[in-house]
Amino acid sequence: MSEVRRRLGPLLGMWDTVATVNGKVTMRGWASFAWADDGEFLVQRADADPPGDEALREWIENSPFPTTSLIGYDDGSKTFTMLYSDARGVLRAYGMDVDGGMWRIWRAAEGFNQRFTGTIAADGKRIDAYWEMSQDGLTWSKDFDLTYTRG
Repeated sequence: MSEVRRRLGPLLGMWDTVATVNGKVTMRGWASFAWADDGEFLVQRADADPPGDEALREWIENSPFPTTSLIGYDDGSKTFTMLYSDARGVLRAYGMDVDGGMWRIWRAAEGFNQRFTGTIAADGKRIDAYWEMSQDGLTWSKDFDLTYTRG
């Protein structure tokens, strides 16, 4: 098994996702991870259901869904890169790593730094994660929690 397949393997498949802010559910959706190009890349696709009627208009205007990411490995630097795109036309490049039950994603960009930390359960059926953001790259605040469960 290649290094890429071994390290990304825990993400493969379909997941139900739930995002929460301060304990309140803000999004329910799904994410899928599948090999592309004979396992040299991993494609992540995600989408979400709109919230209740009162928040629907704001959600439609601000929603990134659907999203697509392409994850690849640089065998020289031994690092992953994740290219992200969403329905708003946002395009981003992130560093990424999956190893030892931890999944990390990060991005340093002037005025809007981001990082993601996920803990993969030993049975592989759940990932408890959270996104953080920082304007200066030094002071971080939690954006939201995100839970993945095998559907």
